[in-house]
Amino acid sequence: MNGKLIIICAPSGAGKTTIVRHILENIPSIEFSVSATNRKQRPTEINGHDYYFIETDDFTSKIAQGEFLEWEEVYPGTFYGTLKEEIHRIWNRGNNVIFDVDVEGGLNIKRHFGSRALLVFIQPPSLDVLKERLKNRATETDKDYEVRVQKAAREMGYVKHADAVLVNDQLDQAKADALTIVGKFLGVE
Repeated sequence: MNGKLIIICAPSGAGKTTIVRHILENIPSIEFSVSATNRKQRPTEINGHDYYFIETDDFTSKIAQGEFLEWEEVYPGTFYGTLKEEIHRIWNRGNNVIFDVDVEGGLNIKRHFGSRALLVFIQPPSLDVLKERLKNRATETDKDYEVRVQKAAREMGYVKHADAVLVNDQLDQAKADALTIVGKFLGVE
């Protein structure tokens, strides 16, 4: 197998999806790894594009059969993971893989692939700014919002494990910095 992996991770609401989309638009040798989840599909999401939406029983069966590179119960009863077949699909097409994952999932992928993977942590300017972004997104119930804020506060402590840290204070600058970091890793500066 050849190919590299770019892991973009961040607390929910830090801007990782926006930055991943920018990288994909500008570096053609990278392909997005679609994660699997058992959570409910949102109205704007497309199965197989945004996520592979899998029923809980099927998800846990795939865990038991070792079909995931990494998986996590991110919130009680809500699983996310990376199917091994997804990485092989991308590498077989001759592309590098980019991940848009939560922090713990990103750390697990990095541990598995070592120097073949680049772990970029997208950090919000502050926890207060992150809270505001999550509130403005209006995609969660008040209870889910509180869970996400608590998880984000914990995840901010993992920044020290990243290969690179981008503070997403000014989005255009964060996008430019992301391209520089990823381009250097892939040798396509």
